[in-house]
Amino acid sequence: MTNQPYGAYDPSYQDPRQDAAQGVWPGQQAYEDPYADQQYTQQWQGQTWETQMQPPVAAAPAAPVAPEPVPSAPDPAPAAPEAGPAYGPATLAGNSRVTDAQRARAEGRSPIIEPGMQPAALTALLGLLLAGGAALGTYALLVPLVVLQGLTAAGWFRLNGMWPARQGIALGFLGALAADAALLVSDRSPAAILGTLGVWVLLSLVLQLRSHADPDERMYGLMATVVAAALAIAAGGYLAADASAVTVGAVAVAAGAVARALPLPTPVSVVVALLAAAGAGYAVDGSAGAALGAGAAVCALIGHRVASYDYPSRFVHFTAGVALPLAAAAPAVYVLGRLVG
Repeated sequence: MTNQPYGAYDPSYQDPRQDAAQGVWPGQQAYEDPYADQQYTQQWQGQTWETQMQPPVAAAPAAPVAPEPVPSAPDPAPAAPEAGPAYGPATLAGNSRVTDAQRARAEGRSPIIEPGMQPAALTALLGLLLAGGAALGTYALLVPLVVLQGLTAAGWFRLNGMWPARQGIALGFLGALAADAALLVSDRSPAAILGTLGVWVLLSLVLQLRSHADPDERMYGLMATVVAAALAIAAGGYLAADASAVTVGAVAVAAGAVARALPLPTPVSVVVALLAAAGAGYAVDGSAGAALGAGAAVCALIGHRVASYDYPSRFVHFTAGVALPLAAAAPAVYVLGRLVG
């Protein structure tokens, strides 16, 4: 044991009184309580009998919060003037005006949109080609006639909303070619048109019966195919009619189509188109030509109206809109040519 001066601090010295206060007597080793740290921090994680039976302690009431100030009522807006147009909300792109066709589509109706001047100009050009071909000879007439029949078959299917319909278009166009061939072989006998039409109706029926589509869709396809073939075949009436009648009728339809496309009210436009067609027919062949031209123009205006019906598009206008006036006028050209010729 080393000697230390009196009053020096000995770190190894322990006060017996402190040991006695902790329950440890001299000569007895002191042990640390392993649960001493958890005396005030231990919590129950599960439910016990006491926690299940005792009612939950109500939470202390929260400090009172000052009520928010009630906003004052806004000043009433000034009354809108009674007179004046009503405008929609302001936008960056602007509010587009709803057209008559868009309103008709929204209401479930079929809009009427006329082809316009460009298809009418093409109709007039094709009509003049038919008139010139008839004046030159049968085979010269055949070239613009085949173009007319192809446009008729394609335009009718697209006009009825059936696209792509390559099989139906090809079938109608082949029927027209078969009718043209039968006319040439039979020395332009109209019986060739009727015979070809009957065969093609039967052929269209057989093809639709082999289809695996729904019955309603097959019926719709059958009607579209038959009508397309009928119109394309009926256009062969230009080949069966006399050359002079074809010239008068084609010129009259050309003049009527251009007059119908003028920006005029519909009743006025129809009257102007009939007068223009009759005048063109009179210029070519006198009074007989005027009667033939007016009759052909009536059928052409019906074809024009049909081409404007039931959701037409630009493709419809440049196919059915071009071809249907001339195709619809072909039977009238043949019949009236025989009557007034």
